Amino acid sequence: MFAEADGELRGIVTQDSLQQVLDHYTAGDWRADRVMITGDLIQDESAAAYERFRNLLLPLNIRMHCVPGNHDVRDLMRPVCSRPPFSYCAMEEVGDWLLLGLDSCVTDEAGGELRAAEIDRLEAIISASSAKHIMVCLHHPPVPMGSAWIDTVSLKNGEELLDRLQQTGRVRLLIFGHVHQAYDAEHHGIRIIGTPSTCRQFKPGSEDFDVDDRPPAYRRIMLHTDGSNDNELIWVDD
Repeated sequence: MFAEADGELRGIVTQDSLQQVLDHYTAGDWRADRVMITGDLIQDESAAAYERFRNLLLPLNIRMHCVPGNHDVRDLMRPVCSRPPFSYCAMEEVGDWLLLGLDSCVTDEAGGELRAAEIDRLEAIISASSAKHIMVCLHHPPVPMGSAWIDTVSLKNGEELLDRLQQTGRVRLLIFGHVHQAYDAEHHGIRIIGTPSTCRQFKPGSEDFDVDDRPPAYRRIMLHTDGSNDNELIWVDD
């Protein structure tokens, strides 16, 4: 998102593509209880872009969980995305599930890392929660994407994170952004999902940076009381 309504990213007007996704959702009969927003909300490092993003999503009138991406500016994002119905790197217990957002960003770097303080916060929240099942949200992928250039800017300590999550015995689902392409696989009992962008996509399996012509997308994720989950990837064509 840009401060200006006609701001473009790689030939795509970001507000128009996001609005296309929102229109697709509102025109359907499937309704969400929460929106999970996995980072890179803006592109131009402006407070006005965050306000534009917020105002575009407010008509949904549901709770929105946000985590920062490498293009975000925490000091600008936090105050805008901490005002209800938005939340910033928050935790919330919903039924049998704990929803937990993490900050995986490193200032002035495209790649990510969960710092010691964030890992401590993660473990403290999980220890204090009696939820049977846990979903974790962050920006950077903790697993390789099989794309050489993307794998150089993923989560540096992804294996450590997955080991710690696995040890809890309660983490069922992890979702991430960053890669602008689809991913869905299970790692040691934890389902890991990446969702394509609401704007431009990256070409899967590419050695060097390359964009794809696929349309914007979003996912419908359903969490069940037994800890299982279902999801449907929605490509939003014209």
